[in-house]
Amino acid sequence: MDLSVMFFGADTPAGTTAGGGAAPHSRAYDDILTVARVADRLGFHAIWTPERHFQQVGQVFPSPPVLSAALAVATERINIRAGSVILPLHHPLRIAEDWAVVDNLSHGRIGLSAATGWHSADFVLAPGHYEDRRERTLRDIPLLRRLWAGEAAEFTDGTGASVAVLPQPRPVQDTLPLWLTSSGNPATWEAAGSLRAGVLGATVGQSREELAERIARYRAACAAAPDQGGTDAHGRVTLMAHTFVGADDAEARRLTAVPLKRYLRSYVRQTTANRTADRATAELTAEQTAMLAEFAFHRYLTWGSLLGSAETCRKMLADLRELGCDEVACFVDFGLGRDEVLAGLHRLAELREDVA
Repeated sequence: MDLSVMFFGADTPAGTTAGGGAAPHSRAYDDILTVARVADRLGFHAIWTPERHFQQVGQVFPSPPVLSAALAVATERINIRAGSVILPLHHPLRIAEDWAVVDNLSHGRIGLSAATGWHSADFVLAPGHYEDRRERTLRDIPLLRRLWAGEAAEFTDGTGASVAVLPQPRPVQDTLPLWLTSSGNPATWEAAGSLRAGVLGATVGQSREELAERIARYRAACAAAPDQGGTDAHGRVTLMAHTFVGADDAEARRLTAVPLKRYLRSYVRQTTANRTADRATAELTAEQTAMLAEFAFHRYLTWGSLLGSAETCRKMLADLRELGCDEVACFVDFGLGRDEVLAGLHRLAELREDVA
C-alpha cells in the first residue's frame, strides 16, 4: 500500500500582515512547497492538491495545474496529482493542454482525479453546467483520455464551423493516470470501475462496513469493464484520511483538537452556503455547528483517521490495507503549523515499510 501526502484546503485568512509583509497566502504557498520537498526526500508516493473556489476553506487552491507546475519543478520523483479537477468547470481541451505542460515539466509524474463539483458558487465559472454536472463528467472522461492519447477531436470554432483539433504539447505519458472522486455515493464507485479509472474516496463520513461494500462494488465493476486505457482489472482505491502522527496519542490529540475542529466548522459553514443545501443544514446555528465538529473529531479518533502515535497509526494503516485500500492520501493541512506537519511527516515516513 502506498502512502501519499494530500493538501485539502485549510482555512486561510486573506490580507497582509500588519507590517505590510508577505500575505498569509504567500506563506501558505511557501509551506506547501516545503512540505512537498520534504515528502519527496522521504520517499512518499504522491502529493495531491485540490481545486477550490471563492470560499474561506482552501483559498490557495483555485488552479491545480498552476500549483502543480510549481510542485513539478520543486521536486524530483514524487508523483504530482490533482485531487481533484472539477471537470464540468473546464473545457476538456484546456484540461488536456494544461496538464500536458505539467507532465512535461515533471517528466511524466502527473495524475488527476475528476470530480463533478458540488458547491453552487463554484459554477459561476460555468453556470450552465451545474444541473447536469455528473453527466458531463462521465461523458468527458473518455474524451479526455482520447485527447491525451493523441487523438484529434472535432469542436466548434469561432465561426460556428466544426474543426478537428489536437491539444499541444504532447504529454510524456501515453496514458493519463485518472481517478474519479467520490464523496460516498455507491453509484460513483461503480462508475469509476466501469470506466476502469481509479477511485478517490475518503474514510470520513463512512463506516468500515460501508467502505468495504463500496470497494467490493468497485472491484466487480472494474473486472467486468472493457479495457479503456486506464487502470487494470483490479483498479486502484485511494482513500483520504486526516493525518498527524504524534510522539504519542496524547500529543496528537492535544495538537490536532483545536485546528481540526476549526477546520470542520469552516467546512460545515461552506456546506450551508451551498444553494442546494437541505433546509436542516442551511439553518444550523453556530452552537449546532460546533457540536457537529466535536462529534466528528471524536469519531475520527475511533476509526478512519491517522491521528495518534506511530503504533496507533500503524494499526489503522494495516486495517485500511486489509479493507482493500491501495493508497492512503494523508490529509495534513487542516490547520497545524509547518513544524508540526513536518514532524508528523517524518514519523509517518517511518511507517511506510510496515504497510508496503
